[in-house]
Amino acid sequence: MSTADFDRIPEQALDWHRAGAGAALATVVETWGSAPRPVGSQLAISGAAEIAGSVSGGCVEGAVVVEALEALEDGTPRILEFGVSNEEAFAVGLACGGTIRVLVDPVGGARGLSERMLADLVAARAARRPAALLIDTQGWDRRLTEGPGDPLEQEIRSRFRSDRSGFEGDWFIGIHNPPLRMVVVGAVHIAQPLMQMARLAGYDATLVDPRETFGSAERFPGETLVDDWPDAALRTHGLDTRTAVVTLTHDPKLDDPAIMEALRSDIFYLGCLGSTRTHAKRVSRLQEAGFKTAEIARIHAPVGLDIGAKSPAEIAIAVMAEITQTLRRG
Repeated sequence: MSTADFDRIPEQALDWHRAGAGAALATVVETWGSAPRPVGSQLAISGAAEIAGSVSGGCVEGAVVVEALEALEDGTPRILEFGVSNEEAFAVGLACGGTIRVLVDPVGGARGLSERMLADLVAARAARRPAALLIDTQGWDRRLTEGPGDPLEQEIRSRFRSDRSGFEGDWFIGIHNPPLRMVVVGAVHIAQPLMQMARLAGYDATLVDPRETFGSAERFPGETLVDDWPDAALRTHGLDTRTAVVTLTHDPKLDDPAIMEALRSDIFYLGCLGSTRTHAKRVSRLQEAGFKTAEIARIHAPVGLDIGAKSPAEIAIAVMAEITQTLRRG
C-alpha cells in the first residue's frame, strides 16, 4: 500500500476492541468488473456502528455494518457478496459497476481474529515491517507472517513486491506493507518536479541538502527539507525495503556519503544522476572505499529510464518510471 493508502484501520479496530466497544474488520477479498475499491481495502466497524475506512466508496458500507454487528454477536466471520450497479459505481467515480466479495471478521469471539494477532499486526505496521495476515476462508484458521519459512513464502514475497492482496487457494493473503518513502539528495532543479511526482505517486518524500541556499522553503514550498549532511540524514531517516534514494548533486562530497550509506542498507532502489563517464569515476571511488562489484551494481546510473528526457520535469518522469519499474518488477 502506498502512503496515501496507509491508514489506521487495524489500529482503529484494536482501539475500539480494547475500549470495550467491540470491533470487526471488513476486507475486500475479491472483485470483478469495475469495483469501487481494490482487493485488500478495509473498513473497521465498532460495536456502536462507528466506521473507519472503506470497502466500496459508499455503495455497500451500510449492509457491511449490519453484518459486522451480527458477526460481533455470534463471533463468526462471514463472506458477503455484493453487486455494484452502474448507477452506484458512477456515483463514486467509475464508468461501470462490478461485483465485490467482502470478508467480515469480528475481533475476538469463538472463530474471529484474536486480539493478540491484531495487536501483533499493529506492532509490525508501527515498526515498518511488512506483514501478511493469512486467513483460511474454509476453516477460519489464521496466521501472521513476514514471509520467511511460511509454506506460501514465495507467493507472499511476490505479493509484498506488487502490493497485491489476494487468494492462494483457500487462503486469503492480506498484505500490509509499510508506506513508500523516497529520499532525494540534492536540492537541484530536477528535485523540484521529482518531489512533487513522488508525493503524487504515494511516497513520503524527503529532500536532503546541507546547502541552505539550495534547500530553502522558498524553492521547495511544502516539502520536507533536511539540511544535515547526507549520510547522517539517511541514518536518522532510516532506510528499509520500502525506501528509494536518489542522488542529484553531481558533487562527490555530497553524493558519495549518501550512496555509501544507501549501499549498506536494503533499500529497493538507488539512482544517481550523472553521465556514464561520471558514473565510471564514481565506481572507482566506491571500489577504493571497499565496495564490491555486486554491491555497486545495485546503482541505477545514469538515473532514470532512457526515454530521451531533456528538461528537469522529463528527467523526473524518467526517474519515477524507473523507480516504479524496480518496485513492481524487481
